[in-house]
Parts: sequence; structure tokens; C-alpha cells
Amino acid sequence: MESQVENAVEIVFNPNSDGALKEQALNFLNQLREDPTGWQVCASLFVRTPKASEVVRHTSLEIVNHAVQSERVDTSTLTVLKDTLLDYIRRIYADGNTTNEPTDTPHIQNKLSQTITYLFCFLYRDGWQSFIDDFLAFTTTQNSSRPDNAPGVILYLRILGSLHDEIADLLLSRQNHDLKRNSELKDLVRSRDMPKITRSWQEFLGFYSGQDDVVVEKTLKVMGKWVSWTDIQLVVSQDTLNLLFPLIGRTNPESSEDRVRDAAISAFTEIVGKKMKPSDKTEMISYLSLKEIVSQLVESPPLSEFQNTSRYDTDLGEAVAKLVNTIMTDIVIVLADNSQPQDVKVRAEQHLIGFLPFLLRFFSDEYDEICSTVIPSLTDLLTYLRKVPELPASYNEVLPHILNAVIMKMRYDETSSWGAEDSQTDEAEFQELRKKLHLLQKSVAAVNQDLFVDVVSNLVATTFQTLQQQGSQMDWRDLDLALHEMHLFGEVALPNPGQMAKGQVSSVASERLGAVMSKMVESDIIGFAHPAILLQYMEICVRYCAFFESQRHYIPRVLESFVQLVHHNHVRIRTRSWYLFHRFVKQLRAHVGNVAEDIISAISDLLPIKAEVSGEDSDNDMSSDETDNSADALFNSQLYLFEAIGCISSTSATPAEKQALYARTVMDPLFSDIELHLPRAKTGDAQAILQIHHIIMALGTLAHGFTDWTPGASTSQGGPPDKLVAEEFSRAAEAILFALSELNHSVDIRTAARSSFSRLLGVLGSAMLPTLPKWIEGLLSQSSTKDEMAMFLRLLDQVVYGFKSEIYSFLDILLTPLLERVFGGLSEPATGTDDEVQLAELRREYLSFLNVILSYKLEGVLISETNQGVFESIITSVVSLSKMVGGQSADLSSSRSAFSVMKEMAKVWGGPNIATVGENPSISNDSSSPSIPGFDQYMLDKFHATCWDVLQNTEFRPGSDAQTRQVLGEIGLLEQAIYQKTGNQFVQNITTSLFPSFGLDGNDYLRCLTSTQEKKVLSQYFLGLLKSRG
Repeated sequence: MESQVENAVEIVFNPNSDGALKEQALNFLNQLREDPTGWQVCASLFVRTPKASEVVRHTSLEIVNHAVQSERVDTSTLTVLKDTLLDYIRRIYADGNTTNEPTDTPHIQNKLSQTITYLFCFLYRDGWQSFIDDFLAFTTTQNSSRPDNAPGVILYLRILGSLHDEIADLLLSRQNHDLKRNSELKDLVRSRDMPKITRSWQEFLGFYSGQDDVVVEKTLKVMGKWVSWTDIQLVVSQDTLNLLFPLIGRTNPESSEDRVRDAAISAFTEIVGKKMKPSDKTEMISYLSLKEIVSQLVESPPLSEFQNTSRYDTDLGEAVAKLVNTIMTDIVIVLADNSQPQDVKVRAEQHLIGFLPFLLRFFSDEYDEICSTVIPSLTDLLTYLRKVPELPASYNEVLPHILNAVIMKMRYDETSSWGAEDSQTDEAEFQELRKKLHLLQKSVAAVNQDLFVDVVSNLVATTFQTLQQQGSQMDWRDLDLALHEMHLFGEVALPNPGQMAKGQVSSVASERLGAVMSKMVESDIIGFAHPAILLQYMEICVRYCAFFESQRHYIPRVLESFVQLVHHNHVRIRTRSWYLFHRFVKQLRAHVGNVAEDIISAISDLLPIKAEVSGEDSDNDMSSDETDNSADALFNSQLYLFEAIGCISSTSATPAEKQALYARTVMDPLFSDIELHLPRAKTGDAQAILQIHHIIMALGTLAHGFTDWTPGASTSQGGPPDKLVAEEFSRAAEAILFALSELNHSVDIRTAARSSFSRLLGVLGSAMLPTLPKWIEGLLSQSSTKDEMAMFLRLLDQVVYGFKSEIYSFLDILLTPLLERVFGGLSEPATGTDDEVQLAELRREYLSFLNVILSYKLEGVLISETNQGVFESIITSVVSLSKMVGGQSADLSSSRSAFSVMKEMAKVWGGPNIATVGENPSISNDSSSPSIPGFDQYMLDKFHATCWDVLQNTEFRPGSDAQTRQVLGEIGLLEQAIYQKTGNQFVQNITTSLFPSFGLDGNDYLRCLTSTQEKKVLSQYFLGLLKSRG
């Protein structure tokens, strides 16, 4: 059997094995794994002499582990397995190994340690009380009292490490029964063996220090793990400390990595961080002389003499920083505990003052990994200081040091290179660090805002003064830091940015911000060549646009700067400036004055569109938005220029005839470009089609710049532009429609036209309505996708809302051809997941469109003479969609919307109410008088019947989620609407026909339906009814 197992493992792990044979071998091993006795052959295979291959032995132990862990082995058999493995360990690891067999590889030792650990979990309580003694015995040679058997020592340490991971590692989530077992095992270890274990660490450190660094390092790592659940007095003994301190402070002549020293500091950190009473913690900090230890480490050559050189020991720096972070965290915990006596708090404050220089030393370290290590404790400290009602002078003296350290850490270091492709990862990490530092800076501002304002504003003002003196010779990193601080300063200076816009700046912070903004604009910063500075300058101008509303005399100067920067030769600055220029003029449109002619002339060279067809693998480009220099990204940025021109050209200071002239000046070249490329585009030329797509997008974007008004918006947003401007853009609409009619087979052209249609609405207003049929014909071609139909219906909702008083006649004409296209899309079967999503979206938009028509009293178009032919199809489609409540085709959202549409139809065509709903419901003697003859009976036959068809659908399972309850609520409201319109007809149907067919009395239902208008109550009734059906 052993040979079969061995062969199977070799086949599975041989990459050259036949696939069918490998599958057969894998099935054999899986069966062996699940066989209650299969582990026995694997145990024998593991301890066999001669040894099997490593992969066979590892797999064998894995199967044994599975059997033990899954509790398939009884206690007596576990004892046999324990004895078997102990015999093997004695043979291989104990002193006097006469077989000359080599010890196992670390890989196998770790697996064996795991097996031993599982046995410990089941036998230590009862059956293997000598566990620790048995393995300690392997650490010594015969007739020796010293731990001089290194192989046995290493295995013992591996087992201790594995034990901790299994029963004491707090990072692993465990089941409750495992937590209980582990707690009991830890208690047993503490009471039985913990003194022996801690004494063994002392012996190992004493014996192997200076002889075997591997053993020493492993001992220290085990100590670091176990200390969290070990009695601190056993660890912090003078004997242990006398062994630990030399390792912490030992020097490495070669200044290379010292894993023992780092492990010693890590173990010491775990000792220091052990949970204990606050008074004990402050005493321990003093007892261990932690300040002196940290001071010696900080002053050691690897961290002081070699700082800022290639010999600087970053591993040591990170280890000591972690120690400082742990100490500071514990000190803050003590300070924040108001229940502590004054003497304890005084000691904690003394420790805080003593360790703060170390905290700031590592926080200011040039290596971000070291800096990030102490950010948690610095955050805790600032959080504590924010809660102190009246900050003592000693703490106030601390804050400037913290703030200055935070600010200087935000500075690019001397080795950084901005914008280089090979430094993008470093740049991203630095920006992430800046975000953390920003939070710390905000915390300082929350503790002492005056200090924050003084320090930051003085830094910025001094930097601009230096710029004035040194010009381009100034270090860009200093200027970048000042601008970055300016960018952040507004969160404190302008909690309400509108105050600056209204000239209501009163706080010192706001005044300082205004002052440094003036210094920045007046400086020659635009002449500084570094790209990072120019980007920051533009971002700040846009961020603090409100400043220019009260300081308008600076606007021309900033506009001149933007005109320069939009032509910059650095692609990132150039494209970003297009967007920021647009933002600047859009927000300050009311104040820029009549400058359109000069600006259009200055940037006209940037307006010609040159479409480039992307390569086949461009879709796989993983570049970020900030660094994306693809042709598509550049064009999207170029569109901001067109919108900016629209904003500048339509200021209140610009006469209407001039606005029209500027629009014509920009659009005429675009019209000519369409004419030039249309012949090639009609032949399918991809570049020509893309060129026309870009031009259509540019025309729409230019229109959007001319006005923020949208049809149906409040008058506070103004109205459409002057008639002269509208006439110019009517030419744009004609040009787009012409291109669309010729190229509506192209999805790109249809997409661009749809986008421009929505933007032209704001400029042309109701003048767009006569052209709606042409837009529909062009945008909803035979090749249009369901997604396109859905988006156009959503657009039509906006049109109907905006022109509800003017659209009736146009809607009457276009409705039938529009709905015929939509019905075609609805009837097409979905061919994949994406298609199903698009079909569901089309259903919802179609129903929303019907709801909009009904809500705005335009229902007459649905039954007009022009559209009578599609009325029955509309009703049929709505009823059909309402029934999509079960099975794979379920669409609960569409079902809910469909019932809502039927409810609106009942309200608008059902005539006046002849029944009431409320505490005292009543039915008048009047007969139904629907606005459409016979619609009362139609509602009962179609709508009412549909409600109960859905409720009786066995695949409809309401109660499982919120959407099904919403469907029930809409059914209830529809039923109420039918009842109100038909009165006794409805009651008779319920009591004599419908409910008797269920074998139920309908009076309870009628009582519920007619006494409440709450959807939730109706839903609950239906839920109860459906539960009773089983």
C-alpha cells in the first residue's frame, strides 16, 4: 500500500505526467484522505527508513493532519501516533543518532511541527502531560545539562511557534468551541509548563549567543510570540534582561543586516507592549530604562552616523520605530484614562516628553516605511490632545515641533524626480503618505488653530518671498510644499467658501489665505519651469475661485497665465490646463468681462480637431487618468476648451451679436470639416467617421458652454441664450442631423449626436421640437442597440418635462414610429448577460416614458387618431411586463413600474371616483363614467385580472426581498384605483367571482383595501394571503 501511495504522489506532482493518469492518482489520494484508516499508511510512510522523497513525506503528513484535525482518530490511536512520531524524532533529532540519517528540511520540520501541534490540542489535557518535558529532553546531549543539541533545540522552537499560531494567534478568526478549547489549553500551559518554557529561552540565549545566530533568532521570535500570554514576571526577569540587552545593542562591524538584533528589538517591543494596568505600564517603562535603550539605539552608527548614506540600516530603523510607536501608544492610553491617579498621569506625562523627540525623529525619517511606522501613535497623541479641555503649557510647547515635522515630511525628498515613468509607484506611495499626513495636520489645527494658521501662512509667505529673490534658482520642492499647504489651508480658512465670494472674510485664517493668494498671483510663479509648480498653481486658482470674485482685478492676470499654460509643451500640464481653464472661466463667468475675442484668438490654434483611430490593443491601456496621453484622452480634454469658449463668449458683458459672432467663428471651420470628411465617412473610413464624431461632440460641448439652462429648470437658472445665438446653433443642429442621416449606421455617430442633442436643448429650447422626428429617425436606426433606445427614451423624458405645454402636437406625430422601434427592441430575445441588462434597462425606460406622459396630462397622444393603432400594443406590453415576477426572466423592477403605469391609466381614463377609501369608505349610486367608453370593464378584465394572475403565480415569492414587497404595494394601489373608479362592479367581482374561486370570503380583503392608503398595510395583507396558500 505504501508503494501505491508513493507512486500516486509522485505522479500528481510530476509536471510531465499524463493528464488522465494524474487525475486517476489525484482521485486515489482524495479517497485515501477521506478513508478513516488511510492516515495510518501515510504515518508509516513518513517515518520509514529509507526516507521517501520530500513531496511524498509532506503529502503523507498532510493526510495525517487532516485525519487528526477532523477528529477521525480516537484517543488511544492518537496516543499510538504520538509514540510513533516521538520514536521518529528521537531517532533523527536526539543526541546519539546512530542511523546517520540527516535531519529533515525546514519545510518538513514545519509540517511535522504542525502535526505535533494537532496532537497537543487533543492530548495535552489528558494523555500527554509530559509534552514540554519530552521535547525539552531532545535539546540536550547525553549526560549534559546544557541545551547543546542544536537540531533538537530548533525543532522544539518550531513546535513552540506552531503551538502559539494554533491556540494564541489573535489575528486568526476561530469558532467559539475552538476559542474555548484554546483558552483552556493556554491556562494549562501557564500552570504546568510556563516557567520551564521561559527558563529554556534563557538557557538558549545564554548558550548560543555568539555561537549560533539561527538558534538565537528563532528563540527571540518565539519569545515575541509567547509574551502576550505569558506572565510578565517570568519574562521581565533580570536574568532574561541581562541576556536580551546585549543583543539589542550589539554592533555589526560590517554594518550589514543583523537579524538577531532586529529580532531582539521586536521581542522587546512585544514585551513592552504587553497589556497591563496603567500604573504597572508606567513603572515598567522606567524599570526597563526604555528611554536610555532607545537613545542608545538612535545614536548607534547604523542610525546616526550612517544616516543619509547607503549604509543606513532601514531594518533597524523600522524595528526601533516600532518600539517607539508601541511605547508612545501605551503612554497615550494612560494619559487618556481619566480614572488614573495623578501620580500615574504625571509619570506618563514625563515619559511623553521624554519619548516625543524619538517619535519625531522617526516620523521625520527620509524613508517613508519608517515614518509610517510611528504615524499610529502620533495620531493617538493628537486625538488625545484634541480632547483635553485646556491644553497645559507643556503640551502647547510640543505642538509646534509636531506640526513642523508633519509639514516637512510632506516635502519631496532630494532624490525624488517628479513625473518620471519609472517613479510612478514611488509617486503614488508618496501621495498616499501625504493623505495620512494631511489628517495629522488637521488634527493639529483642531488642537490649536492659531498655531496652525501662523505656521502654515508664514511658511507660504516666506516661500513666495524666496521665490521673488531667487526666481528659477529656487528648489522646486520648497515651492511645491508651500503650494501644497496652500491647497490644504482652505479646509481651515474657508469652511464655507461662499463667505470669501461675498467678501465676508472675517477669520484670521481667511484673511491669511487671501493675503497669500495675492502674493501668489502677484509673484512670477508662472515663469517657474517645473511642471509640478505650474499644475499646483492652476489647481489653487480653481480651488479658490471665490477669492477672485471679490478681487476681480486679478482675473485678467490669471486668464493670461492660463492662455500661456494651455500651450505648454509638457503634455500633462497642457491637457490638465484645458480642464482647469474651463473650470476657472465657468465659475467666474459673471466676472471675466468681454474678453472672448482675445482668448479665442489666442487659443484658436488648439481648436482644430485631428481624430486618431486607436490601435487594437489600446483598450488594454492601464494608464491612469492623470497620465493617459492616448488620442481619446487628449480629445476629451480638448472638449473642455470648447466649453470654456462657450462660457467666455456668453458673459453678460458680451453683446448678443458678439456672442453669435464668436459662436459662428468657432463653428464655421467645424461645418467645413464635416463636409470635407463626409464622403470618406460614407465609405466606412474609420478615421473620417471618428473625425465627424469628434466634431459633433465639439458642437454640443460648445453649446453647453453657452448656457447652464435646461428645459423645465427654474427661472433662477436664467433662460436660453439670445435668439441671435440660438440661430447660430440651429445651424449646428442642422449639420449634426445631416451627418446623422448619412451615417446613422455608425454607433459612434449616434452616440455623439445623442449627446449633442441633449446639450443643444439648452440653447435652442422649443425650437428643437419640430426636428424631433428627424432626431428619432437618425438616433433609432435599425442597428440601434437596446441600450441606445433606453438612453434616448430617458432623453425624451427630459424633453417632455421641459416642454410639456408645447410638445403635444410633436409627440402626437412621433409617438407611433418611436414606439414601434421600442417594441422591436423589447421583442428581441437576450443573447447574453450584457444583452439581458440592456433589455431590462429598456423595459424600465419605456415604462418611465409612459409614466411621464401620463403624469404631465399628455395621455391624449396615446389614444389620438394618429396613435390609435399602437394603443392596444401599449396596453398589451404593459400587462406583459407586469407579469415578469418569476423564473429566469423575472424583472421585478419592471413589474413594479408596469403596475404603476396601469394605476396612472386607471386614474386618467377611469373617469371620476365613485367610491372612497378611508376610515368610512363609501360607494355612490352613480355608475362609472370613464373618459374612454368601456374602459371601466376593460380595467376589470385586464388590469384587475392581471393583479391576481401575478398573485397566483407560484414562482412569485414575495417576502424574500424589498422588491417583491414593492410589487405587492403597487398591486394594492392599482386595485384601489380600480375600486374607486368602478365601485360596485369591483365589489361584485370580488365577492361573487374571484374570492369564491379561491374558497375564501372576499369581505376581509375589501375591508383592508378600502380602509387604508398605506402600501405597507396592503403588502402585509397580500403576504398573509399568499402564505396561507402554501
